[in-house]
Amino acid sequence: MSATVVGIVQIDKELCTGCRRCAEVCPVDAIKGEKGEPQTIDTEKCCYCGQCVQVCSAYASIFDEEIAPREQKIAERGLLDSVKEPLFAAYNIGHNREVKKGLADASLFKMVQCAPAVRVAIAEEFGLKLGSLTPGKMAAALRRLGFDRVYDTNFTADLTIMEEGSELIERVTQNGTLPMFTSCCPAWVKYVEQEYPELIPHLSSCKSPQQMAGALFKTYGAKIDNVEPAKVFSVSVMPCTCKKFECDRPELTDSGFKDVDYVITTRELAQLIKDAGIDFKNLPEEDFDKPLGTYTGAGTIFGVTGGVMEAALRTGYELITKEAIPDVKLDFVRGGEGVRKATVKVGDLDLRVAVVSGLKNVRPLMEQVKAGTADFHFMEVMTCPVGCVSGGGQPKVLLPKLKETAYKNRACSTYTHDDNLPLRKSHDNPDVQKLYDEFLVKPLGHESHHLLHTTYTPRR
Repeated sequence: MSATVVGIVQIDKELCTGCRRCAEVCPVDAIKGEKGEPQTIDTEKCCYCGQCVQVCSAYASIFDEEIAPREQKIAERGLLDSVKEPLFAAYNIGHNREVKKGLADASLFKMVQCAPAVRVAIAEEFGLKLGSLTPGKMAAALRRLGFDRVYDTNFTADLTIMEEGSELIERVTQNGTLPMFTSCCPAWVKYVEQEYPELIPHLSSCKSPQQMAGALFKTYGAKIDNVEPAKVFSVSVMPCTCKKFECDRPELTDSGFKDVDYVITTRELAQLIKDAGIDFKNLPEEDFDKPLGTYTGAGTIFGVTGGVMEAALRTGYELITKEAIPDVKLDFVRGGEGVRKATVKVGDLDLRVAVVSGLKNVRPLMEQVKAGTADFHFMEVMTCPVGCVSGGGQPKVLLPKLKETAYKNRACSTYTHDDNLPLRKSHDNPDVQKLYDEFLVKPLGHESHHLLHTTYTPRR
């Protein structure tokens, strides 16, 4: 495990007041300490979701002369020197210094991907209203930062559905291990590895969309642009602090290189844009590059709880029944924090599904699975309260009374984006179809298994 993996999320003892609000939101009880005293994080238990970073309100005062200088703290946190925002006690390590260095290296070919939840929150850092939907401005900003290809994680969200949906069908029809768990959320995967390692076979072997994209950038993407894979600089922009942990997993090098070189959060991207002096609010709308930036509505709803399930059902229904799904809008899997269950008629199959939003809600279901009494086929788990739109790397909502509005608006914008896209089912993505025709051959095929699937690690 590399040095960057441990301690991605930290608490500054000089700034912590011991209010323990971080402990209240921690889903795995990893925050340790007495009330009124500086807290510490148990890195063995921590799932790096960053919810403690979101809720922390203790910050460095300019009048406090007894703490380390701001310049020192900025360097320790991996922030750019130009960052003006308050320094809060709970924070995640940043990687903009490395990204800025890569962007300045003329010998590298720079590719970037953006997760679905980033486009409904990034604008908040520039004064636009909570939940503003700005995919075009984000693509324009990334191009002006110097990226040669501005791709989209939504593309590989569609690809995930092709692989994960096929895997589910195979497990259901061939008496495989059920229920199958989604594996898109890295904090959830780490939780299974450390709390329920005996249930690892239930996790889908699919890599997350981020890691699928990384593997494709340095293979298929490099081939398209006729560049050496070794010269591809692969960066992802994520709403999630745990994605930094995920990209450093030693097994995720199937391209022959580290598939994703660096992850920056939504907040970090905003800092990078400000550092470059880019006027985000007045940028024109620009498209993502093709082919790895083409996406459907199914790909974009990965950013909200129930989204992976809904996308999988849209495609699974049509692959199994060979008929068009009556309505792509599946309200019964949508919602907020908590557990939702449903039975879906798919041809002759009564497919039983469960959606869990908020990792603290998953333990009762895991105990059922462990006891062999879980009666469902497919389970989606998102660690953060409303899915990725409320991720630990998203813009901080400083006033608690605005948090509900922010999460509601970000989720609404995600569904609006889906409503307005011409294609809304992953298997209809023409460039995903082309990828299989030209490169991968078929879902669950040899090349797909090599590049898009992985294994997991028991952690106790």
